[in-house]
Amino acid sequence: MVERNWLVLTDGWLMSRNAKTAHGVLRYGRDPIAAVLDTEHQGHDLSSVMPSLERAAPIVGSVSEGIDAGATSLLLGVATPGGWIPDHWRPLLKEALEASMEIANGLHGFLGDDPELVELAERHGGRLWDVRKPPDGIPLNSGLALQVPQRIVGTVGSDCAVGKMTVSLELTEVARAKGWSPEFIATGQTGILIAGKGIAVDRVISDFVSGAAEQLVVDADERSDILLVEGQGGLWHPAYSGVTLGLLHGSAPEVLVLVHRAGREAIEEPPYTKLPPLDHVVRTYEDIASWVRPCKVACVALNCGGMSAEEASSHIQAAEELTGLPAGDVWRGDAEKLWAAVEEALSR
Repeated sequence: MVERNWLVLTDGWLMSRNAKTAHGVLRYGRDPIAAVLDTEHQGHDLSSVMPSLERAAPIVGSVSEGIDAGATSLLLGVATPGGWIPDHWRPLLKEALEASMEIANGLHGFLGDDPELVELAERHGGRLWDVRKPPDGIPLNSGLALQVPQRIVGTVGSDCAVGKMTVSLELTEVARAKGWSPEFIATGQTGILIAGKGIAVDRVISDFVSGAAEQLVVDADERSDILLVEGQGGLWHPAYSGVTLGLLHGSAPEVLVLVHRAGREAIEEPPYTKLPPLDHVVRTYEDIASWVRPCKVACVALNCGGMSAEEASSHIQAAEELTGLPAGDVWRGDAEKLWAAVEEALSR
């Protein structure tokens, strides 16, 4: 396992949703954070600029300042338009490699395909980690996930970007506190950066997505007793429904947690597909997952971001009445309530 001390590049996007990779690593990452590189907020501390991340770190304006703060690895923490590496980042990447740093990249454009950066890394002893690049030899699905000794819990969503990774991580923390030996199974670039391993299933050839999910479950730490599989996409999003289905069938969960953005009635992006009522979403996920193994949704994790306490409470109550399941918002302290529902579902 590579030891890292992160310099997190947010490049003026620190407060934006585009920096969700940075936000995830800053909030949940196990490795230390030396500094954040963001010229817009340089000179401040992360704890005062974004207290919700619950992390203190100096915000600097250059790679050299990050190195002086102890950084060994540069994280490209922004999801740029189109997922490609901007030309104005190149001087920063070159400076990092010339200082023998590792660069972790979760974008669609791979650093390893850039001859100049590869040569710099080789010459100075740096390392290029393209997080989204799938490993070689991913097998076709063969049902091996049905044979693992661990219990398997998956998060699924009504849409993309509703908080499936965050819910998975919050439930992992509660499970550990309750005496389980959980393992978070990362299936996206930010989750991989947090866990230190995983497969970004959105870069896997379609026939092998369920095989990749199966491999992640089969290769889990043998000391774990429960696996929390990070969901991707959503069945009602036509661009990503395929990866959702492959991940669901390949990981073969026994229990699901449905994640939903409170108040959302259609997917957030074109073609703005209308979402069915939550009870229909629950039944659909249960039916489709049960093609491989009997599976039930244990609870509904609502994302009530930006709402008042009264509004959030109203949405939670409505979700419980409609689905007949416990509901709550992990961002508002309901992770223990939702985990209790998962434990109850596992005991049936």
